[in-house]
This record gives sequence, C-alpha cells and structure tokens, in this order.
Amino acid sequence: MQTLNFMRYLIIVLIAILTIAGCRQDTQRVRQVDFSERASDLGARRDLSVEKTLKVAVSAMSSPRETFSYYEDIIRFISEKLDMPYEFHQRRTYDEVNNMLETGQLDFAFICTGAYVELNPDSGVQLLSIPVTRGKTVYQAYLIVPEGSSAEGFADLKGLSFAYTDLLSNTGYLYTKYRLTEIGEDPNTFFSSTVFTNAHDVSIQMVAKGLIDGASIHGMVFDYLRANEPERVRGVRIIEISEDYGIPPVVASSRMSDDLKAKVRTVLQNMHLDGQGIKLINNLLIDEFTDGDDADYDGVREMRSALEDKFPE
Repeated sequence: MQTLNFMRYLIIVLIAILTIAGCRQDTQRVRQVDFSERASDLGARRDLSVEKTLKVAVSAMSSPRETFSYYEDIIRFISEKLDMPYEFHQRRTYDEVNNMLETGQLDFAFICTGAYVELNPDSGVQLLSIPVTRGKTVYQAYLIVPEGSSAEGFADLKGLSFAYTDLLSNTGYLYTKYRLTEIGEDPNTFFSSTVFTNAHDVSIQMVAKGLIDGASIHGMVFDYLRANEPERVRGVRIIEISEDYGIPPVVASSRMSDDLKAKVRTVLQNMHLDGQGIKLINNLLIDEFTDGDDADYDGVREMRSALEDKFPE
C-alpha cells in the first residue's frame, strides 16, 4: 500500500489544524499545552512546594488545543476538591501516554479504549472510573465520507484515500482494519493511500474539506461537535456505525496510593451531584462517572487478537 508522501501529508495536516485553530482565538491555551519531556505548570495556581502534585494526562482524541480545552476544567475541579495542585501532560500519540502510565510518570489519565487494551497488564495500571454518556457505557466508531461522496460502506472506499487517527486507536484504526477483513479485504492494500492525523476532529475536518475520501472516527467526538459546533461537521456524512465497544476509561497508575485512587474516584463519581461538576461533565455529553469492568473491553481485545493472527508482524 502506498502512503502519502511526507510533504503532502504535512501540508494536509497543517491545513486541517490551522482551520480548526481559526475557530477560536484563545492562543494562550495553545502555548500552555505540554508536548515536551517536562511537565507543564498548568496546575501551578497554588503553592507547588506541597509534597504531592497530581500528574494527569489526556490521550489526544481531539486535536491538542481541543483536548486541553475540553478536559482542563474537569482536572481543575478534581484538583480543587482534593486541595492538590496538578500538572497537565499531553503527548501526540496514545502510546506515549501509555508509556507514562506504565512507568509511573502519571497519577491518572483519560485514555481511549484501544490504548487501554494495549497497556501492559503487569504495569499496575487499573481502571479508575468510566463515563456514562446518554445513559450508556459504550460507544461506537463512525465511518464518514464527504457529503458528496457516492460511498455507502467500506467496500465503496476501495482504491480511495483514508485517514487513520492513531495506531492504538480502536475507532480510528483497529476497527477499520478488522472491518475490512470481515468483508474479505486486505487492509494493507485496500486503500490507495493512508495518513495518520493523531486527532479525530482533524480527521473530520480533512473529510469535510475533501482532502481525504474517508475516515473512521470516535463517535463521541463526532456527537459532541454535532451538538456544540455543528459547523465543524458540515460536509460530512456517516455511512456506517460500528457495534458497541467499552467506553474510553479513566485509569490510574501504580504511582497512586490506594487512598488517592479512592479520593479521585469519589470526586469523579460525585461530579453529577455537584452544581458546578454537573455542568462540566454535561459539556462533554457525560451524564456521570461510574465504576468500570475490565471485561467490557474483551470485544476489542478479541478484534486485536484476530488481526494479530491474520497479519502477524
């Protein structure tokens, strides 16, 4: 399978990101997001000389600017309830956030489903809580194409260009590869070209602008944009919706004590009972947080295992 050459890829992604950035003029937040090897000091709003600082990350399911904007208020809410300063970390790929969790560089993180099932089971990373959205603890992948496309399903995208999100993304990568094998196609040769965008909202914008012929994206991200910023999904049509998968969880690393895990879990799961907290989570279409069950992610593990058997490295 041919891939887009580097310059074309760079130009496409820059166009998409600049378009998204143009929707909001708050450039201060863009400068604050941490992509470096050091921690940002976003949580340094109180005395950082205290012994414990919450170290938190969010896998960039949306572009860096959007991810920071969406989750900053929730993380600040937890920080204030526990009277602990925080450091907000962000990395470009899911694998980088996973590595920080596994090596104890973070306390907890909001990660995607695909990244969760890829975590080393011996690392001590545990489910901390999961969101409930519209009464459900599951989510779906949406296959999208430009509004004017004649495609009606995956089979119609053969020989066309496609946007993946991240190698560890369930909805933005794993699902696509598995779905293609279901219809008897080889995901390594099916598309004429592919590109990784590292963010579901960037994939949506690329499809909307006709820069790419199709993408599989996180349904919750699409639903959020459709509800709150509908102009950003104009020109896009959903042609296929996946089965249900375990929802992206909040996880805790072995760095956290049992006491701190319990405190953070309690704050998360009581947000819907707090006047300010309910507004913050409702902004993300979350009803509340609740306990998760690792078995809910077995379906994704089975997909991954089937692909590894069919396409061994």
